[in-house]
Amino acid sequence: MKIPSSTLTGKSLISIHDLSIEEINQVFDLTAALKSATEPTRLLEGKILGMIFEKPSTRTRVSFEAGIYQLGGTGIFLNANDLQLGRGETIADTARVLSRYVDIIMARTFEHSKVTDLAQYGTIPVINGLTDLLHPCQGMADMMTILEHKGRLKNIQMTYIGDGNNVAHSLMFGAAKVGMHLNVTTPPGCEPDEKIVKMAKADAEATGSRINITTDPVKSVKDVDVIYTDVWTSMGQEKDNDAKIKMLQPYQVNTALVKNAKDDCIVMHCLPAHRGEEITDNVVDGPHSVVLDEAENRMHVQKAIMALLLGN
Repeated sequence: MKIPSSTLTGKSLISIHDLSIEEINQVFDLTAALKSATEPTRLLEGKILGMIFEKPSTRTRVSFEAGIYQLGGTGIFLNANDLQLGRGETIADTARVLSRYVDIIMARTFEHSKVTDLAQYGTIPVINGLTDLLHPCQGMADMMTILEHKGRLKNIQMTYIGDGNNVAHSLMFGAAKVGMHLNVTTPPGCEPDEKIVKMAKADAEATGSRINITTDPVKSVKDVDVIYTDVWTSMGQEKDNDAKIKMLQPYQVNTALVKNAKDDCIVMHCLPAHRGEEITDNVVDGPHSVVLDEAENRMHVQKAIMALLLGN
């Protein structure tokens, strides 16, 4: 197997909004090929991935580290204490120095500007592994999982229920690009960022996608193909936890809510799940759940992204 030629080569992946539909399909095509390969696909032999973590993560670290290893490369883990992004050395200098040591960077940070600055000042590709604003690798893995289970993305009806967070933002960008219809259903005060909504709706005009911001969870899941939820309090926002739980209790994804969707609907969650809060055990472990497929696809999609950004 060879890395296919792509307009992604040499670029960074900061947001799904930056991708064309052709580039999204290139990621999905290579993901499917890598996932189904029966022999080692060491497309990135000798390449080094620098992994910057301000926020701890099970799935992000293991999926990237295992992925680069499977492709023949090596991952170097760098936590906040190793780098002190923006507090000691400037982000610009960090980006320039790491560009001399590694071939590609994945960064999981709080402020979105730190990832964009790494991409601006470095000379190698940068992958957004999550910021407070966006989670593009999760969004791409989510769309890949829907494609596998539903056979298409165009005109799929999906409802996201919960806090209008970084995952919701990336789902909006993804749905708009591929022609999915998405309801983002939150209580007042938990809506997604207005600028992200405006950008997603502009993208949706080109594909016929519908992006709706709603407040009624029962109405929003009526006859949908996909129900998606996430934790109610994002990392770093723990001080808001009690207030968020109070506001979001009526938005729990439980058996009664799922019954309003299509009989063959799938239920998604990016994990980790706070069982008994945003989702119940009998749903996350039930017949509609695809959360483990979704988690696995993080690795496959990220392998494809790394290969396409680095090219041959």
